[in-house]
Amino acid sequence: MKTLLMFVVFLAFLGGRGVAAEPVRNVVLIISDDLRASVLGCYGDKVCETPNIDRLAARGMVFERAYCQGTVCGPSRASLMRGRYFGNSGVTLGEHFIAQGRVTARVGKIFHMRVPGDIIAGTDGQDVAECWTERYNAPGLEAHTPGDYACLNLNVFTTELEGRQSTGDPHRPFVTVRYEGDGSDQPDAKAAAKSVELLRKFSADSRPFLLATGFVRPHYPMVAPRQFFDRYPHGQIELPHVPPGDLDDIPPPGISGSNSMKNGLAKYPENQQRMWTGYYATVTFMDQQVGRILDELDRLGLTDSTAIVFTSDHGYHLGDHTFWQKANLHEQVTRVPLIIAAPGVPAGRSRSIVQLVDIVPTLCELTGAPIPDGVEGKSLVPVLRDPGAVVHDAAFSYNGAHRALRSDRWAYMRYSDGSEELYDMDTDPNQYTNLANMPAHASKLEILRGQIQQRGPSTSQPPRSKKSRQ
Repeated sequence: MKTLLMFVVFLAFLGGRGVAAEPVRNVVLIISDDLRASVLGCYGDKVCETPNIDRLAARGMVFERAYCQGTVCGPSRASLMRGRYFGNSGVTLGEHFIAQGRVTARVGKIFHMRVPGDIIAGTDGQDVAECWTERYNAPGLEAHTPGDYACLNLNVFTTELEGRQSTGDPHRPFVTVRYEGDGSDQPDAKAAAKSVELLRKFSADSRPFLLATGFVRPHYPMVAPRQFFDRYPHGQIELPHVPPGDLDDIPPPGISGSNSMKNGLAKYPENQQRMWTGYYATVTFMDQQVGRILDELDRLGLTDSTAIVFTSDHGYHLGDHTFWQKANLHEQVTRVPLIIAAPGVPAGRSRSIVQLVDIVPTLCELTGAPIPDGVEGKSLVPVLRDPGAVVHDAAFSYNGAHRALRSDRWAYMRYSDGSEELYDMDTDPNQYTNLANMPAHASKLEILRGQIQQRGPSTSQPPRSKKSRQ
């Protein structure tokens, strides 16, 4: 009897530390666009205001070292939604959940949409219709929003609507629009409003649901009401440190095609600060929309039966190494925010290496669904139980034919021409010194070369996609 009692107490102890014994009923998946992890308060930023994402983090598991697979929108989102390194084949999360008797709804951008192209047009982009029982777009005027327009690499400031950089135009990544309004006309506000409406509908329904909400900010054009810009005066923003000769040891394929010298921002240091202002402003605006969804879940009493996942498709350069945008294998692009809050999941932080391909199997295990055949990610439930658990020895990322591995200590990039980068992330977290050509690291490089060839099984092939004009 005493032994049985001790066993029961032990099980109760595990239940208090681990995920709920009963499957989670509902899932809310929130994906931000082009969001680098380091700008969130819960990831250490002292400037950007993200109170709603931070409160989700305060009651969930924060993955400090989560990495995307594709480093641009289309490949990353296809990979995330199928749990496969290259997501051009395989069942989607939504299709799988529909087969399990769940309703699924998509609001905004989950699979790839051209931003601003599909947002202005209100079209579906590369969405997979079979993934959803219902789906809704969130259109907006984007760069054509009346207000204070800037194209910062060209040093253009105007309130005129004519001549603005928009869909397909080469300088659209450097556009900000600060305008008078409450933000309700913006795509992310519309996505939040529709999500709230759907939550109310689902709360009265007897079936469990997957709600996937995709916000487009802080993806360019960086449009937000004036009050969000005013929180971040550009003159007070400290730009990333770039050491002299920082690019000298980076091979040509590793140098971003959008760097300050090439795109023109090198001539306008104040406009580099204004880029940060626009990014911070739109992150905070997006965070406000996350809060509306979290508030409604609480109001409806759904929080205690719902797994909430917040993440982004990839990170973003904002002048690091003089680089801007994405499509790069350095840390600020490959590292993404990932927060999972679910019934029975204790608040915590984990430094385990995890990947976006892990979201599908994690949600399957949390909800009691089988993991689909072909999924290459691993469930993170062991890490939700124990933040120190290890599920991967390294994370795999790619940009076209270029490949990267991020292990506990090392960041390794191998480009299609055979050139390489290697960084000791313990001593050089900002990746200033490329060790790949140093003889002392030859044996480490041999190991990493072998490991990178094992990532992406032979049955997975990178998607062939034409460059989309956004």
